[in-house]
Amino acid sequence: MSELLLLHGPAWDPGPARTALDAEPIERRAVTARPAEAVGGRPTVLLLDPDLRARISAAELRAAVAAGAALVVLGAPGETDLPAPLAAADLAPVFLTAPAGPRQLLAAIQAGFREAAVRSEARRARDEVAARSREITELTQIGVALTTERDYDVLLEMILGQARRITCSDAGSLYLVEGGDTPSPVLRFKLAQNDTIPGMPFVEFTMPLNHASQAGYVCSTGAPLVIDDVYALPPDVEYSFNRSIDEKSKYRSKSMLTVPMKNHKAEIIGALQLINRKRDAGARLATAEAVAAQVVPFTTHDAEIVTALAGQAAVSIENSRLYEDIERLFEGFVRAAVTAIEQRDPTTFGHSGRVATMTVGLAEVVNRAGDGPFKAIAFSREQLKELRYAGLLHDFGKVGVREQVLVKAKKLYEPDLALIKNRYAFIRRTAEAEYQRQRADFLLEHGHRGYEEFIGALDARYHEELEDVERFLKVVLQADEPTVLPEGSFEELTALGGRRFVDIDGHPQPYLTDDEVRYLTIRKGSLDETERLEIESHVTHTYRFLLQIPWTRELSQIPTIAYAHHEKLDGRGYPRKVTAPEIPVQTRMMTISDIFDALTAQDRPYKRAVPLQRALDIMREEVKGGALDGDLFRLFVEGKVFERLEQEATGR
Repeated sequence: MSELLLLHGPAWDPGPARTALDAEPIERRAVTARPAEAVGGRPTVLLLDPDLRARISAAELRAAVAAGAALVVLGAPGETDLPAPLAAADLAPVFLTAPAGPRQLLAAIQAGFREAAVRSEARRARDEVAARSREITELTQIGVALTTERDYDVLLEMILGQARRITCSDAGSLYLVEGGDTPSPVLRFKLAQNDTIPGMPFVEFTMPLNHASQAGYVCSTGAPLVIDDVYALPPDVEYSFNRSIDEKSKYRSKSMLTVPMKNHKAEIIGALQLINRKRDAGARLATAEAVAAQVVPFTTHDAEIVTALAGQAAVSIENSRLYEDIERLFEGFVRAAVTAIEQRDPTTFGHSGRVATMTVGLAEVVNRAGDGPFKAIAFSREQLKELRYAGLLHDFGKVGVREQVLVKAKKLYEPDLALIKNRYAFIRRTAEAEYQRQRADFLLEHGHRGYEEFIGALDARYHEELEDVERFLKVVLQADEPTVLPEGSFEELTALGGRRFVDIDGHPQPYLTDDEVRYLTIRKGSLDETERLEIESHVTHTYRFLLQIPWTRELSQIPTIAYAHHEKLDGRGYPRKVTAPEIPVQTRMMTISDIFDALTAQDRPYKRAVPLQRALDIMREEVKGGALDGDLFRLFVEGKVFERLEQEATGR
């Protein structure tokens, strides 16, 4: 191909200038229209004779000049100046009056080539600057995308995909160093992508980190490898190419670029390997002919760009790993906190986890709601995580509640019940001793005369007293059981509080003290008012504890969400007795999950578990009474959120 291109009209004849033109490295080509399409990377002159001027519009001329061509205009006989249309078009042509001599024509054409060369060089420089600017912008955008992506697997896919995109690579692989701080590090084949075979099977595996593989060589030496054809490696290189994957997938790897990924400490954490740079980014390399036509070698500039990207990728991978480490650390802290709660209150073991699971499940149902009041609400992945942590930690404030109150299963504390049982035993033994004393005194005073009649009456009184004592213990034990709803009458307990027995020192004592009567006459549950308020204080303790944690922006609402989980929409909740406008939708979901688990849990000693349908019926009554969010409860039931507990337990 000649170095220079001269475009002219079909009727133009160089005449006496032919010999001189033939001596130059000039390709002559006739055109009749759209000369811009013929302009390539060579210096080009468009020679306009009167015939060609008539064929080509001003717009086409401007397009040719914009493409880099220089104009030489041949005047028609009698024309002494550049024709007005061309002068007005401001195309800066060289004008030759007719007739033009061979030397004059050749000089004009050579001047045009020099001008075209200058234009071409300027255009190349502009294109180069524009290309570098685009690359810098693209690398910046990629860097921003990499730093904002926190999902590790998505990040790796993005890194390899972006590296392939900016180099027009058909395929690529990503390797990560494992055990870099050990005597025997390995290289993990972590990811593969292929446009020609998008569904190509992929299995992770590890290989020795040495010079035997290209990725291992790059990670060992820190130097990139640019190979034009991996099937034609020089015999003296240490690395090789394993063709088995190509043979299995019927793919032809040819040009290859492998660069190390270095973090900010210049430590190599892996390698990017790009395969088959293509002329056309959309081409598929399904045949040998397509490979031959499309695949071109990677350039030094490609290596520089991908090395820059690999550096960004390495830092992003390190940041992602650090973020995951921090998440695992925080997850461990949360789990430890939940364990601490459940160690103090084993009767509610698993409650926090179940509430978190159901609350997140309800949020996912809300995300899928196509209509209703929540159709515009969509919880992000971070918000779901925030909701899960709030659910796990919603009862953490129980660490601030006295353990004896926290685990109180009956109305009386164990030592108090033991004291009453000892009192019962003393009263019973006192009755037995009195029975024996009276029998012995009668025999000493009267002998056997009238004994049968006396002992009959004494036995009757004694057994009546024993029944009365047994009744005392039975009433106490029955009253000690907590109730779920107000029920029963406590007159007998009040009466027992007024009865007296004589202690071992001869002092009268009540069967039941005032405090014991007060506890035993609790009408609902096992707690008196003071204890109930102490239990309710766990919500405030939770809030104050959670406020001490420096939450990230994405998790900043955890204290607020957890704080209101015992509030009711009608203001009958605690501790602040706020109403619907002040209760976040996340908290409303948690409240539904919390109440459902409290009703159906099998491990509460102070009440029996309520069957599923009965629990839902009780909650429907709460909805009707204005305590719970009816729309959320409907989604809770329709979405069968409670089934997530079984699914999670069975791993389905």
